[in-house]
Amino acid sequence: MTRVLVAGVAVLDFVFQMKDMPRTAEKYRADGASIVGGGNAANAAVAIARLGGDARLAARLGDDAVAGLILEGLQAEGVNTDAVQRFADRRSSFSSIYVDAAGERQIMNFRDMSITMDADWLVNMDHSGIGATLADTRWPQGAAAAMDAARAHGVPGIMDAEAPVREAIEGIERASHVAFSAQGATDFTGKEDAEEAALAASKMLDGMVLVTDGPNGTIRIEAGEAIWTPCPAVDVVDTLGAGDVWHGAFALQLAEGIAVDAAIRFANSAASLKCSRPGGRDGAPSRGETLAFMEEQR
Repeated sequence: MTRVLVAGVAVLDFVFQMKDMPRTAEKYRADGASIVGGGNAANAAVAIARLGGDARLAARLGDDAVAGLILEGLQAEGVNTDAVQRFADRRSSFSSIYVDAAGERQIMNFRDMSITMDADWLVNMDHSGIGATLADTRWPQGAAAAMDAARAHGVPGIMDAEAPVREAIEGIERASHVAFSAQGATDFTGKEDAEEAALAASKMLDGMVLVTDGPNGTIRIEAGEAIWTPCPAVDVVDTLGAGDVWHGAFALQLAEGIAVDAAIRFANSAASLKCSRPGGRDGAPSRGETLAFMEEQR
């Protein structure tokens, strides 16, 4: 299996399904609920494992019951958690998430900001055998260390550029590929239009710039030109974790030596499949499911 190192945040999500988002301060009853692992990096690592890759996660957790549930869920998915560090007397991150009937979500997250941002253990770990490295913006020092390691070993270094992007500017500037969400691209450039934001970002960064724009597809900038790759149409049930699945699938494909255009098509298909299923990252597809779905779209 191709190994991908993923650095960033791991969370526990308490997910509630309902017809409409809450708008007033009162008690609500959910139509459905689940407790699932979450977090950009952790979700991407699970996606990589389900797609047939060897995912290794580097993350920071507290020394609490939430950490135990996070690790148990990751290990059950086959994610290597040897590079996850737990810190005494600290609390792990968790979120309350509302998902409405249209599949859109609202997230309230807690992070213990007293957990050190230090990334020394990530710098000093053995990076041999890693085919690509993916990092999110939630752990800036980890992102910078991960991108430096990718450069040093001559492998793709991909940044999942979610807002607030500039908190992780060192990692963004050192990445070989910067894959923004539409919101992240706007946050970075100040431009509302996804294509304009992608073009502006490409003039500011040395790495290849990509922007995922939901059902509109994915933009990549090559030789100063914006190239769109459409997303397959699906009946949207739940968008939670779709971007993380996209990043995991894209990173795995690059690690396998797949060309960028084909890697985007694969990632678009994996993310679209996830959107057609409920349960956050529980809806991440397998490789066989993704390839079969792509064949159906031909």
